[in-house]
Amino acid sequence: MKNYIIVLILCISFSSFSQSPWTQEKGKFYTQLSYTTIPNYTELFGDPDYNSFGEISDNTIQFYGEYGISDKTSLIVNLPLKLISITNFESPFIDCTGDCSKDFNENALGNLEIGIKHNFYKKDWILSSQFSVEANTGAYDETSGIRTGYDAYTLTPLFLAGRSFEKTYIQSFIGANIRTNGYSSNFKIGGEVGYKITSHIWLIGFLDVVKSLENGDILLPSLNRFNALYVNDQEYGAYGLKGIGEITDRFGVTAGFGGAFFGNNVAKQAALNFGLYHKF
Repeated sequence: MKNYIIVLILCISFSSFSQSPWTQEKGKFYTQLSYTTIPNYTELFGDPDYNSFGEISDNTIQFYGEYGISDKTSLIVNLPLKLISITNFESPFIDCTGDCSKDFNENALGNLEIGIKHNFYKKDWILSSQFSVEANTGAYDETSGIRTGYDAYTLTPLFLAGRSFEKTYIQSFIGANIRTNGYSSNFKIGGEVGYKITSHIWLIGFLDVVKSLENGDILLPSLNRFNALYVNDQEYGAYGLKGIGEITDRFGVTAGFGGAFFGNNVAKQAALNFGLYHKF
């Protein structure tokens, strides 16, 4: 893989459930705690590609949950904690001699998300709709330009479809991210195919495309634009593999890796994800 992408926009989760058409049974609760790490990058996609003014590491601890309020409707919650650092940062606005580099760390909430998913057709194919809202709960550091979430509310309507077979499943989604505060909105589409290679292990290939509508006019601080953390007009075409290991019927582990075939205002770097899930 020549180009890699950081999955900065966490609506593209390595969770197999976050954009799945299947809902939880009434009273059932699916939970997942995951860790995503994107270490030590300086190069970003653009037109042309460009470099940040320091070496960025972007880590996320994320809790995702779904609860069945009926057999056809589930509540969704997504709670990300961002741990972002920039080392050897040199501000382009300060002219100095010698070593002017500094290190910065920011640990804060990202955009908290709540939503609802409803299944309206369930025969051979599963067809569902989903609507979620991301709150403007991220933080911003003026000195380093580190941002831990979009400075906006995001409304995300999705149409979801899927079908399962004996050892295989397919699922897809299409929808949009509609953002406030002058950010551009996004069109999004994607899907995945999973195959059960052993009695306890699933191997999954996925594809996700996010394309900016370029209808926003927000003017973000220059340092924030230089490091491209939750800036305007982010877009990408992401692909990769993930796996699920079923330790018991209710408990298991997940892992994933993502690459890219295009991008804008996102980083060229590998994104690795590890998680634990439990069903109640």
